[in-house]
Amino acid sequence: MSVRFIVMCTALSLSLLALSRPAHAQPVRAAAVVLVVSSAGRDSGRTRPGFEMDELTQAYHIFATNGFAVTIASPAGGAVQADKYDAGLAYNAAFLADTTAMRKLTNTTRTAAVRAGDFDAIFVVGGKGAMFDLPLDAALARLAGEIYDRGGVVSAVCHGPAGLVRARTKTGTALLAGRMVTGFSNEEEQVFGKKWVSQFPFMLETEIRSLGAEWQEAALMLPHVAIDGRIVTGQNPYATAATAEAVVRKLGRPLAARTPWADERTVNFAYAALRRDPHTPRRELATIHAELKIDLIGLIGYYQLQTATDTSAVRSALTLMELAAPYMPQPQMTLGMADAYRRLGRMDDARALAKDVVRLHPTMREAREMLTTLERATPPQ
Repeated sequence: MSVRFIVMCTALSLSLLALSRPAHAQPVRAAAVVLVVSSAGRDSGRTRPGFEMDELTQAYHIFATNGFAVTIASPAGGAVQADKYDAGLAYNAAFLADTTAMRKLTNTTRTAAVRAGDFDAIFVVGGKGAMFDLPLDAALARLAGEIYDRGGVVSAVCHGPAGLVRARTKTGTALLAGRMVTGFSNEEEQVFGKKWVSQFPFMLETEIRSLGAEWQEAALMLPHVAIDGRIVTGQNPYATAATAEAVVRKLGRPLAARTPWADERTVNFAYAALRRDPHTPRRELATIHAELKIDLIGLIGYYQLQTATDTSAVRSALTLMELAAPYMPQPQMTLGMADAYRRLGRMDDARALAKDVVRLHPTMREAREMLTTLERATPPQ
């Protein structure tokens, strides 16, 4: 066998081997998401509201643990300020201890410098500051529209959809037009936004409805996520984790297993309790109450009562307050239940609770006034 023949065979073998291998490709990049926060915050929200730290840290955790490359951006870039928050909450503590995450937060990227082609999704974080600067940020509106046009997912939570109201698709249509959308509702604003709402350029729900969107919402303070194609929105801070996870699923990626946070479990329990026989959640709560934030259940019911306009809403509010009452015997909560009983025509129950509060807190003016009103309305038999 000649040397020339051996060389030819070797060359042919190498050529066939090369053909059998896939062509060399660029490394597949990790999924990437840009989290957008307001630049408006000053003095931890005292002189000007900023973004909600809880929303940012929860979303960051969800995306990071699911393998996403996360960028944090803001209209002005650089350092940004959150409203006052609890640094001891698990998601906040983990974020604060993460040097990479904190570096991103103290040196946010300007939205004008973010390239849509680098990201699979955008997630706009809420907080009242979002109402001041995000609707004015043309770069953010353009970025959201371009990410959507390129096949990406556009998402926001709480007041975050304010950053999407000026976004347009490549056809010039409002991005949210005709879409199912949620966000911080007018009802929630009425209860929690009193200090700043007069300075907002618009009411978020009203503005989104004006775009022709199909507005959705759960009862006040309960989590709701609206998913319409590649647009994903969450109603309030308690919907943050579910909204971020919906984005992960929408991009076709399996979710990493995790244990829900205590406040997340609590609001989900409250949401489910209103859709079940009342005796079942009461029995369950007796077993798991130490794992939940019972005060949060009571407060949700208490604040829902403040905005209840029909009997069904009053009953729902009362259900939550009654669930929490054995574990949080605060007089204000008891008076809330008394007021709910009054509105439902259960006057004997209302008077009994008001009397209990007056007996235990004889100097509490609100309790004495309620009892007097109840007794004048329908004197005891």
